[in-house]
Amino acid sequence: MSARSQERRLGSHVPLYFTFLRPYTTALELLFGGEGMPPHCDTLDGPVVKAAKRALETGNVNFILPWVPKKAEAELKRAFERTLRVRKLGREAMELSDYWFFETAVRLHREGEGAPYTGLKPAGLDWGPVVPRAEKAIEQGNAKEVIDFLLHTVKEEMQKRFEHAMAKKNYDENDVDAAREYVQAMLSFVLFSHHLYTYVKGGGEHGEEGMGGHEH
Repeated sequence: MSARSQERRLGSHVPLYFTFLRPYTTALELLFGGEGMPPHCDTLDGPVVKAAKRALETGNVNFILPWVPKKAEAELKRAFERTLRVRKLGREAMELSDYWFFETAVRLHREGEGAPYTGLKPAGLDWGPVVPRAEKAIEQGNAKEVIDFLLHTVKEEMQKRFEHAMAKKNYDENDVDAAREYVQAMLSFVLFSHHLYTYVKGGGEHGEEGMGGHEH
């Protein structure tokens, strides 16, 4: 059977290979923040804790409320008022109560995403190359840098997978090992393209850190 014939036969069964080719989606996960990347909002220098700090410093709970789902507002407000009272008892009490409030805010935020809360992560973690560029874009009101970076990364990865598949394409039809290598390379390119498109068109929203999304 020729390589082209195998492609036609495999075409209608591509979804069957999603699990088989799980290792080949690593680049996509790293690009968009998958299993190898800690949740952005779980860290002590992440946006949730920053908003919680600002709320405590100003005495205005509205700085942190947008980071939790509406159904969690009452619980967070109670925690906020309790923290403000305890902060007045001294420096140590302030540090302990602030940390508890940060944990509460992040826990409620993660619950709103449908994701488990596993504790606060330390500051200074490597969030990968995209998050700092995306945050910089928001701060400066210019997304050119992050867009150019993503376009370059996708183009480079797509080209690499395409060339790998083409290099394996002209195999001897009686060489099963060579045919299998081609199938893996071909599906790596096809499924990476598919996952990339469906992720982008499907939203790729913030809540997909936990695949749940906020319940506003």
